[in-house]
Amino acid sequence: MPPSTRNTPRIAVLADSDTRWKWGALTADRITPGPSMETASRDDAQAGPALSGFLLRGRATPTPRQLEEVGVRADSLREVTAVEFLRAMAEEEYDVVVIALVGGGVQAMLHGLGRVWEGREKRPVVVTGYVGVVYEKLADGLLLRHGADLVLANSRQDADRFRAVYEGVGADASSVTEVALPFLGGDPYTGEHDPYTVVFAAQPSVPDSRKDRTYLLERLVRHARMYPDREVLLKLRSKPGEHTTHIEELPYQKLAQRSDLPPNFRLVYGHMGEVLDRTDLLVTVSSTAALESLHRRIPTVVLTDLGIREVLGNHHFVGSGCLASWDQLDAGHRPAPDEEWVARQGVAAGGSPSGGGSYAHAFDAARERIAKLLAASELPPLTPYYTPATAPGYLPGILARHHLGPDGSPLPGAPAADREPGPVRQIVRRAARGAYRHGVQRVAPVIRRMGEL
Repeated sequence: MPPSTRNTPRIAVLADSDTRWKWGALTADRITPGPSMETASRDDAQAGPALSGFLLRGRATPTPRQLEEVGVRADSLREVTAVEFLRAMAEEEYDVVVIALVGGGVQAMLHGLGRVWEGREKRPVVVTGYVGVVYEKLADGLLLRHGADLVLANSRQDADRFRAVYEGVGADASSVTEVALPFLGGDPYTGEHDPYTVVFAAQPSVPDSRKDRTYLLERLVRHARMYPDREVLLKLRSKPGEHTTHIEELPYQKLAQRSDLPPNFRLVYGHMGEVLDRTDLLVTVSSTAALESLHRRIPTVVLTDLGIREVLGNHHFVGSGCLASWDQLDAGHRPAPDEEWVARQGVAAGGSPSGGGSYAHAFDAARERIAKLLAASELPPLTPYYTPATAPGYLPGILARHHLGPDGSPLPGAPAADREPGPVRQIVRRAARGAYRHGVQRVAPVIRRMGEL
């Protein structure tokens, strides 16, 4: 079925975690030609794009609570396997498809979509990218995303790096399109709140050792004791048993249960933007929350206590002016961000955090490219860099993890794509997912400690 010719664009977003769903859905709104869902009236269903959400079934499939916390509206939302998603893309009508998955998942979907759209003159425009800071596996992740019509780069710095990788291997780099993180926004910081509020933005997998996570918690608690007139918040991504983009083996909630916490120290959940509304100092190891905070001109610190290391991701902030230690913070240090560095990250560049200046136009190039592709009478087939000829020892394994063969077609025995799971199948899925999470959070750390004896 050809893409829609109606005035209201139809967009499909495939995501595998709460963070990627947030990125994918907000990106879909910002890059789609025409009125956005942000500016459209909620009562006017035809004012913005029609958004269909697909959640890829796996360990990090968002829970209803996580989806509600993200706060992104969709006209429909369903949980699918890779094969079920490809079946929907073959049978349903869309203008744009946003793939918000890990690199291997993107590559599998590009080959699968190439298969189901084979022979079509007109197909949906395919978009992919990254949910935040790209600080590891740059070449691997980028080449796994190659083949989409648009590979979005969240800053000028990333766009330059992305093109260099593609051109360096002889791949077409024209898909790289500079945008910005779609969830930046909110009111600019205007001064201290009462009480003064310090927020530590936790990350599920950084750092990953009990020693380091316990250390960070102890320093946060110590800061709360040093400044009893301040409110000190530990902002958590997920509750125990929930998973996010990254696996969290040692939730801070469990570590905190063993601590004597002062009355001005609290654990909080919720939308990061709402927490930032009352933040006077944002502290993190390397969370993308630092960019959200910098965008709003909130004093922001990226910790150096555990070193400045690639494995922590805080090396990305070298040159930002935000690197500091807890000792410095306890002594009253407040960082001053480097404006040139901030501008290269697409953060509050040339205008106000609330949307003026260049950030308001950060998605113009992507919208223009998509409009041209939608207006074209014919689109070429999807052509990823990796093929059975260029990566015969790598690509088949990536596709097989999603029950796809080397040609992108479903393998024999792939999960059924022609019916909804029955009650028994749903119970088995929930039990299997719970067992997996228990293994990650309880069993795996014990085995690892035993191996270190």
